[in-house]
Amino acid sequence: MAKPYEFISSDTHLEVLPERWTGRVDAKYRDQMPRTVPHPDGGDALYIEGAPLFQVAYLDLRAGRTSEDWQPFDVKVEDTAGVGPPEQRLQEQDQDGCAAEVLFPNMQAGPGLWRNIAADPAYLAAIRAYNNWLAEEYCAVDPNRLLGLGVMPMTTLADSLAELEHCAKLGLKGVLLSSFPNGMAYPLPEDDQFWSAAMAMHMPLTVHVAFDRGGARAEQPTFKYPDENPDILRKVKRGLVDQMALLGLRPATSFSQLIASGVFDRLPDLRIFFAETRLGWVPFWMNEADFWYERHRHWAQRYLGFKPLQRKPSEYMQEHFLFSVQGPELVAIELRHHLGIEHIMFATDFPHIECEWPNTKPTLDGLMAGLSPDEKYKIVAGNVIDYFSLDPVVFN
Repeated sequence: MAKPYEFISSDTHLEVLPERWTGRVDAKYRDQMPRTVPHPDGGDALYIEGAPLFQVAYLDLRAGRTSEDWQPFDVKVEDTAGVGPPEQRLQEQDQDGCAAEVLFPNMQAGPGLWRNIAADPAYLAAIRAYNNWLAEEYCAVDPNRLLGLGVMPMTTLADSLAELEHCAKLGLKGVLLSSFPNGMAYPLPEDDQFWSAAMAMHMPLTVHVAFDRGGARAEQPTFKYPDENPDILRKVKRGLVDQMALLGLRPATSFSQLIASGVFDRLPDLRIFFAETRLGWVPFWMNEADFWYERHRHWAQRYLGFKPLQRKPSEYMQEHFLFSVQGPELVAIELRHHLGIEHIMFATDFPHIECEWPNTKPTLDGLMAGLSPDEKYKIVAGNVIDYFSLDPVVFN
C-alpha cells in the first residue's frame, strides 16, 4: 500500500547487473564490457578482461532485510530490493513514502570499475550505453520520479564535454563526475570550459563522496601549481591543498582542490552537490581549512605561484557546495547553521546498508525533530527541487 509522500531522496543507487545495458554497446566492443559471473566463494561477481574479479558488495544490497536475517556474504544482485525494472522501483518508492529519487549508479561496480576497460573507445562506449539505457529505458517510465544522473568519463576534457552535451539532450537530471573534467585526479584551468558549459545547459553537477583517487590515480598529485617547483614540494612534503584537507575525511581533498583552483572566484554561480560524504565533520573541517589555508598560502604564493583566493575556504563551502544527510546523522542536523540549511538534502541511500526501506519515516522523523516546518521542508524536498529544477508538484 502506498504511503503519503514524506521526502525526496537526493542519493539512491541503481544496483543493476551490467547485462541490463551492455546490449546497447556496439558489437565490436561487447566482449570488453563487464559481465556477471559466479564468484568462487558464492554470490555474484563482475568480470572485466584484464581486471581482478570484483565480488558484489554486500553493503550495497541490504534493502528490505533486517539485521537479524541479513548476511554479509554470498550476495546475489537479483535477490535484493531496488535492482528490478523501473516499474518495481516506483512501487518501492510508494512503499516507503518516497516521492522521487536521484539515481546514482552502482559506485563500487559502476564507473570506477568500468575504467578498468583497457581501450578508451570501448570504455567510452560503455559510458554512452549506460547513459542511453538510463534515459531511454529506465527513467523514461516516470522522469518526474526517476531522476537519473548521467555518468561522465574519466578520459579527456573533450570527452567530458561531449558526454555532458549528450546527457543534456537525453533529458537526464544531472551528471556525475568521478574525476575532474580533464580526466585527471586534480583540477586544471581547462576545466572551466566544462563548468561553464554545464551552467549554460542548466545541468546540475554531482560527485559521490569524492573524486576518484583509486588505482593508478592515487599516484597523481592533488594540485598543479602555476610555478611548480619539485624541490620545494619535496621539502615541504605537503602542498597547500593537502594542508587544507589534512584534518578532514577523504572528501576534504576534493573540496580543497576545487576551492584552491579558484574556480568559484572565476565562476561565482557554480554549485556542486557532494553526496554521501557524511556531514557532521564538515563544520569542524571548514574552521580548520580556514586556519591552515592562512598558515600556508603565503609560502605557496612565493615559491609555487599560487594565486590567493578572494575569500576564506569556509565561505566557498557555505555558498557553492550542497550535501546529502542520512538517518544516523543527528550531529549534522545539530550543526546545520554552520553550512546553511539551503545546502542540505535528505537521502536514504537505498538500497544500501544505511537505508531503512520500506520504513524510512521513523528515522526521518527522529532526524527532523526540533526543526521548524520550513527547515524540514527544505531538507526533505525543497532543496532537491531547487537544485535539480524539479516540478514541485512531484512532492504534493
